[in-house]
Amino acid sequence: MTGRSARQLRVQHNISKYVFQQVDVFSSQPLKGNPLAVVVGADALTDRQMASFANWTNLSETTFLLQPTTGDADYRVRIFTPARELPFAGHPTLGSCHVWLASGGKSKGSEIVQECEAGLIRIRRDGDRLSFAAPRLNRCGPVEPEMLARIVKGLRLAEDAIVDANWVDSGPGWMAVLLHSREDLLALRPDFGVISGLRVGVVAPWHAAEDGRDADFEVRAFTAAGFEDPVTGSLNAGLARWLIGSGIAPRAYVASQGTVLGRAGRVHVEQVGGEIWIGGAVTSCIEGTAIL
Repeated sequence: MTGRSARQLRVQHNISKYVFQQVDVFSSQPLKGNPLAVVVGADALTDRQMASFANWTNLSETTFLLQPTTGDADYRVRIFTPARELPFAGHPTLGSCHVWLASGGKSKGSEIVQECEAGLIRIRRDGDRLSFAAPRLNRCGPVEPEMLARIVKGLRLAEDAIVDANWVDSGPGWMAVLLHSREDLLALRPDFGVISGLRVGVVAPWHAAEDGRDADFEVRAFTAAGFEDPVTGSLNAGLARWLIGSGIAPRAYVASQGTVLGRAGRVHVEQVGGEIWIGGAVTSCIEGTAIL
C-alpha cells in the first residue's frame, strides 16, 4: 500500500493515534504485579471503540483517560474488561493515576481526585506508592448458606476449612471466605464450572514462623469469568473493611497476592480515621502509540 493510500484509509476510517502505556500495578518489579493498559486523551473515542480495544488487549482491564465532567475532579477514567464496562476497580484506579501523572497531570489539591462511574475517588501519593480511599461497600454481611455451599464445593474445601465468610462488594460484586492458613489457600485448585458467575475472594493469615514477615495476609481472587486475577484492588478494599472492622486485621497491614501465578503483588492497607486506603507501587512496562 502506498503512503498516500495509507493516509486515505486512515482518514476514511477516522483513525487517530493515542498515547498508550501498559503498567504493572501493586509491584515495584516489572512483570510481578497486575498489568493494565491505559489510553491517554481518549475523549474522541466512542463507547464501541473503547470496548473493542479492551476486548483486543484481552487484559482483565483497560482504561481510558478523559477530561473530567466536574470541577471537583482532576481527570476522568472509564474502565473496561474484555466484555463490559466497570463502575470502579482498584488496580485500574492506581495504574490510571500513575499514567495520568506521568503524562503531565497536575492535581488541583494535595490529593488527586479521579472521576469514574462510581463517583469521585480520592488518591494520595506516599513516595513511590499511590493509594486510593476505599469506597463504601455496596453489600456486606454474611454469605447466604446456599451460596456458601456452592463456594465450598467449587473450591474443593471441607466445610470446616472456612473460618468465616462475608460479602465484600465495593462495586464488582466480591464475596470472600477466610481460611485458617496460607498453606491451605495456596493449595486451592478451584472448579470454575461450579463457581461460574461468582466473584470469590479468599484470604488467610501469614504465620511468621512458616511464611515469613514480608506480608500479613495472603489473598487469591477467582473471577466470574473463570480465571484467577493476579492482584485485585477492589477485592482488597472490601476485605480491608471486613477484616479491620471485625478485628481480624490490624489498622495497617500488607497483603500478598499472585503467588500461585508467579507474581509478587503487595497491597498496602491502612485505616486513617474512618477511611481505609489501599495502596501499592506502579511500574511502567510499555510506552508507545495506540492507533484506533
